[in-house]
Amino acid sequence: MPEYDFTLTFNIPDDLVISNDYLGILATEGCDDALVGLGNQGKIALNFIREAASAKAAVFTAIQDVKRAIPQAVLTEVSPDLISLTEVAKILGCTRQNIRNLIVKGEPKSPSPIYGGTPSLWHLSDILHWLSEEKNYPIASSLLELAKVNKNLNIAKDWQTIDSEQKLEIQSFFAENCA
Repeated sequence: MPEYDFTLTFNIPDDLVISNDYLGILATEGCDDALVGLGNQGKIALNFIREAASAKAAVFTAIQDVKRAIPQAVLTEVSPDLISLTEVAKILGCTRQNIRNLIVKGEPKSPSPIYGGTPSLWHLSDILHWLSEEKNYPIASSLLELAKVNKNLNIAKDWQTIDSEQKLEIQSFFAENCA
């Protein structure tokens, strides 16, 4: 079975102090394959290296395991997803300049950033898919799969924050204008 390396970030209530008790509970609830980070108050991040039949199974079971251990935890991000060219290069084991050149020379077919600031950000799955399909770049299928699962989960999570009326208007607009 392949291994999937990903990070889940959660908000937790400010009055909830993650102690050694919670670290033990996380381990007994199935998160013994995660490195737990407790940087900022009200946040917890878990970097998993999880063996599973699919990326979806790895990420979904990890989320369920964390929620069993800390029911108050609210998922805020699944990564890697939003990523700079420097981070893409690190994941692929090449230089940032190499990735930048591929994207610049690949225009207009290259993926557009979702944020064009400094640094610009892309969905990792968009870049990996493009590199694989358009540039015949060797990308591990497990990494492609994980990046797509993470992108879809983050988009679905954000979609849940839109009120119902707005969702219907947006769906209707896209059906009429973007098909």
